[in-house]
Amino acid sequence: MGRKLTYERDDESTGERLDRHWNELLQELRLVQTGTQILFAFLLGIAFQTQFHTADGFTHAVYAGTLIAAALAVALFLAPVAFHRFLYQKGMRDSLVTITDRLARGGMVFLVAAICGGVLIALDVVLPRPAAIAAVTGVLLWFTTFWLAIPAYIRSRSDSSPAGREPERYDREAE
Repeated sequence: MGRKLTYERDDESTGERLDRHWNELLQELRLVQTGTQILFAFLLGIAFQTQFHTADGFTHAVYAGTLIAAALAVALFLAPVAFHRFLYQKGMRDSLVTITDRLARGGMVFLVAAICGGVLIALDVVLPRPAAIAAVTGVLLWFTTFWLAIPAYIRSRSDSSPAGREPERYDREAE
């Protein structure tokens, strides 16, 4: 359990490492882009439902914030495509990987906000408002735990492993 796994390979050049990191980021983005775009499309449709027009100001405000959060998430998850187009063959892969990582992290923040907003809109219909808000607070804590707290904890344990101990290498071909 206390073993440190690293994804760095001794036989990789800097360019190969950057290419691998770029490809890993693209795979992650493909996953979140689709779900975020579906959520955004669903949210766009809500405003055109007859029942939505009779909702109170709280629901409309939550909806507006949720729609904006989803739009910002979509923009951040798609931004690496634009960056790649502008930086392609400019020898800036290191910047591209760093910027894309930051864009993906920002997109995830807005995605969580959009998911929580969407859940709040739905739960507000079937539960008393305080119960809906409490449930969404639980959802937010759930995301924070699994997307932030646990990875940060594991990373801090890995960073504080005894110095001088040779880390175990991750071998893709052994999979």
